[in-house]
Order: sequence, then structure tokens, then C-alpha cells
Amino acid sequence: MIKGLLRFIIAVIFILSGFVKAVDLVGFSFKMEEYFSPAVFNMPFFEKFALLFSIIVVVLELFLGCMLLLKIKLKFTLSTLIALCVFFGFLTFYSAYFNVVTDCGCFGDAVKFTPWQSFFKDVALLVGLIILFVLYRKEFRKKDEYSNDRTESSGKFKYYILGAFSLIMIYIMAQGIMHEPLIDFRDYKIGTDIRGEKEKINKNPSEYKTFYSLKNEKTGESLKVNQDDYIKETKYWAEGSPWKIEEGKNESVLVKEGYKSEIVKFKIEDPTGVDLTDEIIHAPKAILIFSYHPKEVSADLLQKVEAKVNAQKGILIYGVSTDQNTFKTIKNAMMDGTAIKTIARSNPFVLILENGKIIDKQPAKDYIE
Repeated sequence: MIKGLLRFIIAVIFILSGFVKAVDLVGFSFKMEEYFSPAVFNMPFFEKFALLFSIIVVVLELFLGCMLLLKIKLKFTLSTLIALCVFFGFLTFYSAYFNVVTDCGCFGDAVKFTPWQSFFKDVALLVGLIILFVLYRKEFRKKDEYSNDRTESSGKFKYYILGAFSLIMIYIMAQGIMHEPLIDFRDYKIGTDIRGEKEKINKNPSEYKTFYSLKNEKTGESLKVNQDDYIKETKYWAEGSPWKIEEGKNESVLVKEGYKSEIVKFKIEDPTGVDLTDEIIHAPKAILIFSYHPKEVSADLLQKVEAKVNAQKGILIYGVSTDQNTFKTIKNAMMDGTAIKTIARSNPFVLILENGKIIDKQPAKDYIE
């Protein structure tokens, strides 16, 4: 009874974890790119394979989770899941210890975990899998044969379920890669009122304090001082003070959690740095074309999508990218590449707003059809 319940819980966790990532594989691949970046594991040559690695990880989670749930080839399933947990545990520990990836993407955009929460989750799963391995070890010795017609039918039925489950997941993954996620867990889903979200953020903003890293040039002593204490204590900054700020070591620490929303990163500027955000979210209708990798966009596709938006009259139109020369016939605007990836899962991507509310969004290749 206990081992059956534990097996069910762990299997469901893996299936859910795989499912929320399968729905938005492109989003998960962005997270993989983060791990491969120079700031983390410094393996930028793997970044172009991020989507492939994402597919492999998600398929393993879903397939093995389903096999565990159905009790198919338990020894192989448990052994592989233990290895997978060790791998995930290393990644999440590295992220947490060195504070390099703030969200592992374990449950996609559906549930956000801090790096340490992700690590302890992996440890708990690993312990649970090891316990299951011990509890089921006697069953490993049994031959994988069917003693009668009833057990043979039961065994075949499990594989039919596994096959049907796999086909459904393949469709969901393909839909997310080629078009938009079937289920959108992001803050930029259709129906989101960006203007309303901005107002909530402004009414209840998060507060941060800067902590200065100081070093005493006479004694060699180092310490951290928050901005308020630094201003109050003249000994830290008065003329002739031995205390000096160590460049590059200052930290911004959250002291009050405000209204949480990814919309806080929705900031669009013109090439000269003028903020266009208010103009866009207050426009009766606005069409934004996003590109997070402008150099990888087909010139022909860009020409077609620009022609289609230009044919519409009385609408505010901007091309938003990381390069001020991306768009040729519409006004260029700038936005942080990571923020664009939060909105756009295709390159390029079209977002349509009415009075700041998202009414439609789709890959540019779908928009021009």
C-alpha cells in the first residue's frame, strides 16, 4: 500500500513536470540556453542545440513517469529516474550555490521555484526513488513473462496506454514548437491587461536596498553595509576614510515583496532611449512585431509581415527587437532580449493590443497566412 502510494505520487510529479514543459518546449529551451551561457557552464556551442536537449529531457520525464505509474519495467524505469534526479540535482545545486539561474524551469511557467527549493525537491524525489528501488527489488527478480492470458492482456493494455499517452504528448509538443502553447501559463496570455498590471505594480512596487561591499585599505577587513547605514556613518565615506567600495561586488537585495508580475519587464523604448510603453498601452489598438534574434529572421518573412501590418490604417505599429535597424518599413523600437523571449516564443512574433489588453498573439508565419 505504502510503496504503491509513493510510486503514484512520484510518477505524477514527473508527469506533471514534463507536461508543463512539453506544453511550452521553446520556453524551456530558453532556460537550457541560460545553463549553457558563459555566465553558467560556459558552453555556448551547445546553445543552438537547446531545443533538442529540451525535447530529450521532457520525453524522458513523461515517458519514464508514465512507465513508473503503469509499473512497466520497474528496474530500468527506477534506475533511469534515479540517474535523471542526480543530474537535475547537480544542476539545481549549482544554480542555487552560485546563484546563476534564478528559476530552473522545473515546472515551466506554471509554478516558480527558487534554486534552493528546486534542489531540495530533487533531493526529496531522489530519496523517494531510492526507497522505491529497495521496496520493489524482489519484483526485479521475477521474469518478465506472462503466466496466463489474463496477465498477458493486462501487460499489453499497459503498453497501449503508454503508446496513446506518447502520441498525445507528441501532438502537444509539436503544437507548442510550431505555433503557440496549447495552455499558456505565462503572464502574457491572451486577455492579459498590461495597462492594468502596470497600475498594480506601480501601486505596490517591490523595494530593494543596495548593500555595499567595503574594504579597509589599512587593516584589510571587508564588510557589507546597506545603503542607509553607509550614508549615516561618515567614517565610511568621509575624506581620508580607509574604507573603499569594492567595484562589482555591490548587491541589490529585495527587502519588500511587491505585486509580482512579469509585466514589470514590459518596457519599450525608441532607439534614442525615449520610453514608448505608455503610448503603446494607451493606444486604442497597437500591433507589435517582436524579434529576439533579428539576424536569424528571414528577410522575406519580415517583408511580408511588415506589408500586412502597414496595410492596416489608424493603428499604432512598432517593430520591437534588440537591433534598431531590424525593420525597414515600420518604426523600430528596442526591448531587452530576455524580456522579448518571455512574450514571444517565435522569431518574429506578432502581439496585438487594444487599450493595453492582449487580444491576439501568434507567430509571424501564422499571422501572414
